[in-house]
Amino acid sequence: MFKNKRFGLYSILFMVLGVVYMFFYSGLQNDHINILQPYLSSTYGWTDMQITNPVTYGSVVVIIFYLLCGAAFVKFGVKKFMVPSMVILGLACCGIAFSGSNYVLYAVSLFFVRILVVPLQMGGFMLCANWYIKYRGRVMGVITAGSPLFSVCGISILTKVSNSVGIKEAYIVMGIVVVVIGLITAFFMKDTPEDAGLYPDGADRAPISEQDESEPISLKKLLSEARAWQLIISYGIMQFVINAMMAYMAVRYISLSTEADVPNLFVAKALLWLSVGAIAGIPMSYVLGVFDDKLGSIKASLILNILFFFAVIPLAIMPVGGSVPLMVVWAFGVACMTGGVPTMHPCVTSYVYGRKHYQAANKWIMTIQAIPFAFSIAFMAAFNQAGKLTMAYYVLMVLLVISFITILTMWKIPDANAADRDYKTSNQEAEKLTAATKN
Repeated sequence: MFKNKRFGLYSILFMVLGVVYMFFYSGLQNDHINILQPYLSSTYGWTDMQITNPVTYGSVVVIIFYLLCGAAFVKFGVKKFMVPSMVILGLACCGIAFSGSNYVLYAVSLFFVRILVVPLQMGGFMLCANWYIKYRGRVMGVITAGSPLFSVCGISILTKVSNSVGIKEAYIVMGIVVVVIGLITAFFMKDTPEDAGLYPDGADRAPISEQDESEPISLKKLLSEARAWQLIISYGIMQFVINAMMAYMAVRYISLSTEADVPNLFVAKALLWLSVGAIAGIPMSYVLGVFDDKLGSIKASLILNILFFFAVIPLAIMPVGGSVPLMVVWAFGVACMTGGVPTMHPCVTSYVYGRKHYQAANKWIMTIQAIPFAFSIAFMAAFNQAGKLTMAYYVLMVLLVISFITILTMWKIPDANAADRDYKTSNQEAEKLTAATKN
């Protein structure tokens, strides 16, 4: 893709912006709750449910917002909806900053933050699907490194800034950065390579796999297909597990703290190992992207599903006072998990439906997946308030077994853009795969 210099410049810009999109998507969706929860609980005496309810209510609204966002991208283009959303998101971050003990302002601001991170994710995904076919997995692997970066670096930085200058200043800075990134997107990025007079991957021709018009993806058609439900169930479970895990990792470690862990086990030990584990884990988002490009999305998805257990099992069996080996494994798993799903979700959807129909299918798939996702934090809060947080992690493991089996049933689904991919097959075999997809 860098052989075409103009395409290469757009690629560099998109990959930088994409990392930032995913950094703030992951952080402002759930990770920052790890900072807000202990702070608001100790400062104002708010309960778990009071602190997280705005996120839960926002997650319910997101069920419909995924559909509206996807429809707006298709009708108006990515930037026309994404950029205004980013400006409002930045203002909502400032709302949290200035809320103090004003619960109404806090709740409204957090509610809008939860909703408006969606365009960051969906916009980044759609831009990648529009600009890349052959290199889709690897580029997605680069930009989605932003998700574990927040889990590893962002939480640590946010914790230190909050402890040194305060929560208010930390959220003001985040709000300003989000707005600036939105403006850069508006002025310098294009929705599709065709808008810039280019072709996907920097090629000198239009994609072979898109030469024949295929039937549009309607809701009725999508819901009648097994492949759609296989995607919804498998990746719906993985998204549920991520949100549940990330929102309550600090709470889990704090509950396992001893008097020797000052101020608590999460800050004293877990944050360090989260950073160390990321050194090995963050590149896994790119490795999974390479697997996607070379082996296909189904095999890469199975690998990702297995990596989830590296994050869940350690927290299920973690002893009071912590265990360094378990923390290292957990940290590696978290980095793989938070970087892997953002990489593979759009890749596997493009694999099944192709570049042209990606967003038409994705808007419905993500809308349905958002229904259980909306209750993932409430799921953890309920177990925590019942004093049975450990049991929650065993339930998550059962769900991951179900997702693994579901992905296995997708083994024979062909790649919709096989003729333009880089698999170890001949062009003739690739064209057969594309023809099989259309039939």
